Amino acid sequence: MSQSASAEGGASYAAAGVDIEAGDRAVELMKEWVRKTRRPEVLGGIGGFAGLFDVSALKRYERPLLASATDGVGTKVDIARRMGVYDTIGHDLVAMVMDDIVVCGAEPLFMTDYICVGKVHPERVAGIVKGIAEGCVLAGCALIGGETAEHPGLLGPEDFDVAGAGTGVVEADRLLGADRIRTGDAVIAMASSGLHSNGYSLVRHVLFDRAGMELDQRVDELGRTLGEELLEPTKIYSLDCLALTRTTEVHAFSHITGGGLAANLARVVPDGLHAVVDRSTWAPGAIFDLVGTAGRVERLELEKTLNMGVGMMAVVPAESVDVALTTLADRGVDAWVAGEITERGDRATGAEMVSDYAS
Repeated sequence: MSQSASAEGGASYAAAGVDIEAGDRAVELMKEWVRKTRRPEVLGGIGGFAGLFDVSALKRYERPLLASATDGVGTKVDIARRMGVYDTIGHDLVAMVMDDIVVCGAEPLFMTDYICVGKVHPERVAGIVKGIAEGCVLAGCALIGGETAEHPGLLGPEDFDVAGAGTGVVEADRLLGADRIRTGDAVIAMASSGLHSNGYSLVRHVLFDRAGMELDQRVDELGRTLGEELLEPTKIYSLDCLALTRTTEVHAFSHITGGGLAANLARVVPDGLHAVVDRSTWAPGAIFDLVGTAGRVERLELEKTLNMGVGMMAVVPAESVDVALTTLADRGVDAWVAGEITERGDRATGAEMVSDYAS
């Protein structure tokens, strides 16, 4: 193509909707936050083709097992977009990834992210990364890299999505899971900070489409606006769980995400045993009642979609309960004994919920 033809209207990346300079600006803005997550094992900075992590630190392990997980935050991103608040959704992302990793007893090491946008707004992208970095600090891991992709034509100018992947490590003989659980073990529940990052398709349908509520609407039962409640960051339990493994015997953890409490707890209960969770040991927060009432959602439907006020569970020997609860209380985690492990008998599933919720 001749120079004149190009000048008269030749195609370009910018004309197609991709702004490389805006992407570069976003990277510059996020560097400050990424540096705050740095661990001694991290080599180099952001901007390379790959993040580097010095695994020679793992030589102290007899048999190190790497644990890996990947996740996103679902349609909660729509709440962030509509509210114009972008520095908390990354916190949710870290929680979804790293709290899956810690379930097996693994220490979170590092994370990478992927941010997809319709149009790069540098400050907005930097805000998302700020939230991811702050979440990484709370999880004790490094943010060693990521990718920001601009997809004009596929996403609207204000649309975005986030995803991430993380890696942790655990000594083989300290791996937690179903094979450690025994009859008589106690099930300890750790309170959630709210809805966390699951069930938002149901929540949005109920509260917006059916109840006609608005994000800026103040809800007395919640003590704040609906938008503030729905955007409450997911609690990150990683360091709290690791503290438990250091102070007392732990047999398993269960991260309560999609599928609800019983289904996620059943994933770590071995064949032949059964987890019984007593609803009367806690009262779910007001947001759960609001969703149920506004949408006339049956309790079982709520329980298989939302966390109902419990974000993480630990299965510990009965003799470890007091130390476990004290450790969590000292760390500011609201926790209680919510159930026990029994023989399965003729029960068809690995976990069930009994009684009615406390009022």
